[in-house]
Amino acid sequence: QLQLVESGGGLVQPGGSLRLSCVVSGFTLRNYKIGWFRQAPEKRREAVSCNSDSHGSTLYADSVKGRFTTSRDNAKNTAYLQMNSLKPEDTGIYYCAALYYSDCRPGKDDYDYWGQGTQVTVSS
Repeated sequence: QLQLVESGGGLVQPGGSLRLSCVVSGFTLRNYKIGWFRQAPEKRREAVSCNSDSHGSTLYADSVKGRFTTSRDNAKNTAYLQMNSLKPEDTGIYYCAALYYSDCRPGKDDYDYWGQGTQVTVSS
């Protein structure tokens, strides 16, 4: 059974940092691209970034460039989203998703498997 499980969310003050983890099981992480998405209340789910084993990290949301980075540890079957200098507008549910048949892309419908999400709240 293919599964992705996010963790690492929580409440953080503006300017703080969080590292989200996405542990995958049932498939080999090396063969998949991992996308990170977020959804704020009453807003559409948006692509934040994508990480591939061959091409590294791609950031899609202009608002996170220079603050967020992605990485992976294939041996641990885990992908990461490092978020620095967090702002209140970064608040939302963050999801990781796996993509197999194509290169990284921002469309959520392109991804094959999804995690359940982890809540990130940036507030003083």
